[in-house]
Amino acid sequence: MSSAIPLVSIIVPSFNQARFLGATLASLLSQDYPSLELIVIDGGSTDGSLEILRRYADRLAYWSSEPDTGQTEAINKGFARATGEILAWLNSDDVYRPGAVAQAVDFLTAHPEVGLVYGQANYIDENGATLGRFPAAATDLRRLRRGYVHIPQQAAFFRASLWRLVGPLDPTFYFAMDYDLWVRIAVLSPLWHVRQVWAGFRLHGQAKTVAAAARCWPEMWRVHRREGGSALSIFGAKYALRRLVEPLMPLRLRYRLWRDRKMSARPTSDTPVVYPHLTDRAPTHATPPGVESGARPRSRILPQLQTGCPSIRGRIPCTCGPA
Repeated sequence: MSSAIPLVSIIVPSFNQARFLGATLASLLSQDYPSLELIVIDGGSTDGSLEILRRYADRLAYWSSEPDTGQTEAINKGFARATGEILAWLNSDDVYRPGAVAQAVDFLTAHPEVGLVYGQANYIDENGATLGRFPAAATDLRRLRRGYVHIPQQAAFFRASLWRLVGPLDPTFYFAMDYDLWVRIAVLSPLWHVRQVWAGFRLHGQAKTVAAAARCWPEMWRVHRREGGSALSIFGAKYALRRLVEPLMPLRLRYRLWRDRKMSARPTSDTPVVYPHLTDRAPTHATPPGVESGARPRSRILPQLQTGCPSIRGRIPCTCGPA
């Protein structure tokens, strides 16, 4: 990463999300980071989204509105235009917390060996009120391949150098294209979880998390099998169990939100209790990047990035650096 302030490119894929699009763009434009490239790729909305985009046009690096095949294509089209050193995408119904971009850049600048950093995310409702907390946690390649994801996409930032090696997103994925990308990045680089709330993850009737969650694990299973995973594995057992309990998953989410509301309403003593994962205080780590909360550091990123190893995109073993 250059010594100058890194340019951060953020893609906003959107389709008929006029009631939330304004709040999403406002959360981006109110960031205190001075070097942002904002790109909005709209899928041909007919609900008033274009009026909102025209209103913000002079503050966007680029925007377009034309029919596409869905969110994955829109994200790929946006990243094809991006020129930043750090990349992210924010769906047009989600929002960033103040300071999120600057905090992510500060971490990636201080830890050049880390390829992707992600923070916490709060579930929010249609009006932006907090419903509960996304269960973010540290993960790595081994855990990802066991189905232990826990990365809120809304709060994830990664290096453009890695995207050029492992991108674009697989257009055949509707739901798990982010999980697929996390696995590809984790092959090359440590992932790092920061205990700061960086995003609001909106739940509403048309959100994929609510309306189409059952499509997630079959797509994750495709990634597992592509990477050589066996049906007789921890992931395989989780997938089999998930298929059995899938009808109950909406109840699980409701219970989690109810539990979080109960915990937030619990009376406290006169002595304030500070929960670091819910504050914006910069974390202090006694361990090196890649080992937070048990994650094991990986060191294969630098040889591939420096040589532009062609084996990464082809998913074949790399012979140009240490294993």
